[in-house]
Order: sequence, then C-alpha cells, then structure tokens
Amino acid sequence: MAATPTRSPKAQAAESLDVRERILECASGLFYRQGVRAVGVDLVVAQAGVAKTSLYRHFRTKDDLIVAFLEREDIDFWSTWDAVAAQHADDPAGELAAHMRWIGERLSRSNYRGCPQINVSAEFPEPDHPTRHVARAHMQGLRSRLGAIARRLHVSDPDVLGAQLALLVNGAFVSSELLAGEDATRILLQAATAMVDAARSSAR
Repeated sequence: MAATPTRSPKAQAAESLDVRERILECASGLFYRQGVRAVGVDLVVAQAGVAKTSLYRHFRTKDDLIVAFLEREDIDFWSTWDAVAAQHADDPAGELAAHMRWIGERLSRSNYRGCPQINVSAEFPEPDHPTRHVARAHMQGLRSRLGAIARRLHVSDPDVLGAQLALLVNGAFVSSELLAGEDATRILLQAATAMVDAARSSAR
C-alpha cells in the first residue's frame, strides 16, 4: 500500500486558515441577519460544513466567535473609511461629505440590518461583556475620526462637533428603516452641513 503523502506545515497552516475563514464567514452572515443570541454553534457548524471540534479549535467560545465577527466588520468599515479619506487629504469638508455619501449608500442597501456593533451591544447589556469592548472601541473610533475632521475645519470646539457628527451617524444606523431610497444620503449631507455651519458661526 502506498504511503499517504505528508502535507507540509505551510499547507496545513493554509488549510487551517481556510477552515477558520469559512467558519467566520458563515457565522458573520448568520449573526448579522438573525442576531447573535438566536444563532447557536450547531447552526454555524452545520452551514459551514465543519465539525464542531474545528470551530472550537479556532474559537474557544461562542463569545470569541462573536468578537471575531465584530472585528471583521470593524476592519471592513475602517478600510472603506481610510480609502475615502485618502482621496480628500487636503479637503476636510470634501472628506466629510464623502463619508456621509458612502455611509448613506450603505444604509440604503436592501440587505442592510443596522450597525453590527450597535446590534450586538443591544443584545448584551453587561458592560464588561467582551463584545461590548469591541463595540465601544468602534464608537470611540468613529467619534475620534470625526473629531479629527472637525479640527481640520477650524471650528471653535471640534470635540463637540465630532461628538455631534458621531451621534448623527449612529442615529442614522439605528433609523435606517425610517429612510427610503436616497433619503439617507441626502439627510446625512444636509444635517452634517448644518452642524458644520453652526460650529463655524459660533467661532465667529
């Protein structure tokens, strides 16, 4: 009988990474569509086509899987943000408007189910739950980045404007079902412009 070829460590690592990504991809879709509490690990492994031992090899607990889902969403959100920001390095007003546009477009998607970080925070009221730490960091990051744009706009109190803009965006995330068609983009642009104009007027 011929011996079974031994896979190289590099091939084994690639296969392990592929299994992890398949699990995370499947779990992320289920979590986003159905909510994290409604989705059990049995459903994830069944739809991902892996053994439960494989899931626990990569994610020690379901909470670890949820955290990985949120971190994945975080990377996607900020990669889009950074790509947009790079196109407006010398134009803070243009950058802010561009962010309102792509966020508005995201809200208008037929499969949009809200901000993952906000959704998960609502499912876990415990302030020290590991998923809340990821969600909190995302929210703080949003306020920080909007505050940085506000400082480049030379308003009198950029921290306040940054907080106001963050509230605007988060409010839009949880109110997407109230917005139809292009409403999200138009309203975000109008509201952000009004906030900036008010901040500049107070500076004068």
